[in-house]
Amino acid sequence: EKAPGGLLISVGGNVCATGPKDESGTPWVVGVNNPDGGDYLHTIYVTGGSVVTSGDYQRCYMVDGRLYHHIIDPDTRMPAAYWRSVTILCDDSGLADALSTALFLLPLEEGQRLLEKTGAEAMWVDAGGNQYYSPGFEATIRT
Repeated sequence: EKAPGGLLISVGGNVCATGPKDESGTPWVVGVNNPDGGDYLHTIYVTGGSVVTSGDYQRCYMVDGRLYHHIIDPDTRMPAAYWRSVTILCDDSGLADALSTALFLLPLEEGQRLLEKTGAEAMWVDAGGNQYYSPGFEATIRT
């Protein structure tokens, strides 16, 4: 007997799929926002688990031409400056949320080491728009 379709829940940058879209296993398509606005950077396939993004582009403001956002680097006590966004794919929504913030505060190599301990996947976007991926993230990219 085939499993019924799942649900896709989206709340403020956190998306959770409870299973595939329908009984035949069709994946959901989730957009990864472009920090500069406009079209999505990617759309990805998701059949279960969570997609969570932390970024500097929604909860922010400008002062004297400088962007201030809500993710604060504890070492500098200023907005973190490594990334424009970090997107996490993970079975557990709470872990995905924690990882997206933690990796936003870390250089790429440190973030990758932390990520390897969790089984999650990630995509990082830097200030120049360059994209970096954990090995399994690219397999989920639709466009």
